[in-house]
Amino acid sequence: METSCVAGISDKGLMRRLYPVPFRLLEDKQQFSKWQWIDVRTRKATQDHRVESYRLYVDTLACGEKLETKQNWAFRQHWIEQIPSFNSFDTIERARIDDGLSLALLRPKKVLKLKIVQAKSLEWTPEEKEKLMREQMQGDLFSQEDAERDIATLKKLPFDFYYHYLCETADGEKEYQHKIVDWEAGALYWNCFYKHGPNWEVPFRAKMEVDLPSKDLMFLMGNQHRFQHQWLIISLIYPPKPQPQEVTQFSLF
Repeated sequence: METSCVAGISDKGLMRRLYPVPFRLLEDKQQFSKWQWIDVRTRKATQDHRVESYRLYVDTLACGEKLETKQNWAFRQHWIEQIPSFNSFDTIERARIDDGLSLALLRPKKVLKLKIVQAKSLEWTPEEKEKLMREQMQGDLFSQEDAERDIATLKKLPFDFYYHYLCETADGEKEYQHKIVDWEAGALYWNCFYKHGPNWEVPFRAKMEVDLPSKDLMFLMGNQHRFQHQWLIISLIYPPKPQPQEVTQFSLF
């Protein structure tokens, strides 16, 4: 992973989009993982006007506590409940139009299928290389020589992945499709490919279409800076399904 955009939540329960996070340049003690608190100084992004977007000062970054999955995700559930949560994508889009929302948690009613589409190009296009160069060099974190070398070794996913899913709306059930850009989905593809070769799709679909939807699957949605009406599934959150409350019956006699 190179220079990345990271979404998270503050200790005040506010969503934050942090950029740039130059993972290659982080010291070992600064290498943080998903579900880990970090302490870092930030300022509001000036070139990205989305309300949640901030730039960070990398030299101030320090890793903190990791939120474990113990007690049925109790440590994580508390913070999941702080994120703006919606049951329909239409309400997310309305909140974007009305309030400028650009990060939100979507709780789909049902995942219908996973669509796998071969990427238009197996190599980086000139436009993609230019964009990657801009992102790598933004903030003077990389020299042009460093950026060119990193892009040359950065593997492009040969497939795009989309979830088709249902949401409950005022007019009944409605189907949506959104692209999955969660880095974990990309890592899952490479793991399946290296272990199973041309048969990678079987275990990949088993995880994405069966295992994850069997949990309390949620989508962390984020929109794009230039085209803010276009949304992506930037992270998959999959706690276990809530356990049914035990009902104690009392005899009337």
